[in-house]
Amino acid sequence: MGEPRVLIVGAGPAGVRCAETLLAAGIRPVVIDEGRRDGGQIYRRQPEGFTRPYTKLYGTEASRAENLHQTFERLRARIDYRPQTLAWNVAQGKLHIVHEGHASALPYDALILCPGATDRLMPMKGWQFAGTYSLGAAQIALKSQACAIGSRVVFMGTGPLLYLVANQYVQAGAQVAAVLDTSKAGARLRALPKLLARFDVLRKGSALVASLKRSGVIVANGIEPLEIIGNAADGVRGVRYRDASGNVEQIDCDAVGLGYHLRSETQLADLARCAFRFDATTRQWLPQIDELGRSSEKNVYIAGDGARVLGADGAEIAGRLAAYAALIDLGHEIPAATLEPLKREQRKMDRFRLGLVEAFAWPAEQAARLSDDTIVCRCEGITAGELRRVVHDEGAQEANRAKAFSRVGMGRCQGRYCGHAGAEIIAAAANVPLEQVGRLRGQAPVKPLSIATVEDTE
Repeated sequence: MGEPRVLIVGAGPAGVRCAETLLAAGIRPVVIDEGRRDGGQIYRRQPEGFTRPYTKLYGTEASRAENLHQTFERLRARIDYRPQTLAWNVAQGKLHIVHEGHASALPYDALILCPGATDRLMPMKGWQFAGTYSLGAAQIALKSQACAIGSRVVFMGTGPLLYLVANQYVQAGAQVAAVLDTSKAGARLRALPKLLARFDVLRKGSALVASLKRSGVIVANGIEPLEIIGNAADGVRGVRYRDASGNVEQIDCDAVGLGYHLRSETQLADLARCAFRFDATTRQWLPQIDELGRSSEKNVYIAGDGARVLGADGAEIAGRLAAYAALIDLGHEIPAATLEPLKREQRKMDRFRLGLVEAFAWPAEQAARLSDDTIVCRCEGITAGELRRVVHDEGAQEANRAKAFSRVGMGRCQGRYCGHAGAEIIAAAANVPLEQVGRLRGQAPVKPLSIATVEDTE
């Protein structure tokens, strides 16, 4: 009997540690990576020839990023690494991929999904203007192109990533006009007992805020976003918001970075027919997994931010645990003494995660307040008013039915950036619980394929 074929999707923190663990057990995995190089989004590498030091590029995460990159360099010759390869479907025990216009299907004995997460976004009036980016896109510009998204940038939203990206911009020499956070100071205080589960991370976060203030950046909490000012010809010209005291303020800028923490990339898990559950704390649907990362589908495992957002170091642990789960199911004996410390650490990280959710809450109430002319789905140009119309006139109180009537979520992002806010708008308009609205179903291909794609056989 030959060596089992184990496929890993993603070469971020979870995927790299997963591959490392499998290699140590004598299994050479296939690592499918959409990126040009390893590292994922959080530890995205700069291009060859760029020489910015790790401390400037990754800030407080520099040592972890460098360690992960060095680990992968040691592994690379011993694994079947396939960069710039899109995993676009899972069906009938095969992972469908495409690389340089050639599509193929890989059968597997175990499939470990480490797809990471993307920005969670709340629409606001004017966010369709050129110069509006997600926090992740702002990071990509800095790390991969060594440029800022604008000459004077405002970062708006909530969550640790908001402060991390703003600080990375300041470290790179960019002008950051303000960091505008929708979370309230009181919520952070209430969440403190959970956040203390990882005091070192809490201290790093506090240091980021302090560093921004020392650099002269306006840092405001408890704000309500009102409008991105600009026009189609000139793009972003400023932002308007209501501060914690109820005053309307305006800041001039030529770029805005938006983000409300992260959302798990779940499309491949959906196509693999994994069961999902509604997580009331984060108000989103997540794949069901056990403590090691097993999904409801046999031989399919989910690790890292693709299952729940624990951060980069949490993803590393989850990647190891998912690898161990696959090894156990393939007949390997893994001692409890190996698993228990990782599980304990993961439970501590999950407590911290719940603290972050409480401290930096997803501002669901903003969706109900969006004006009817606010664009919700930027791919298709669908407004909040149109989405409310299909609820009231067509009785579309379920996400996929509303999608069919309005086209919200039918664009190239397949609802990644509008799906959560769209569901909140539907729930508010229909006066039903968010859970009842459901979730947009994953569709293959998960990202667009070229019409010139040629199918190969393997």
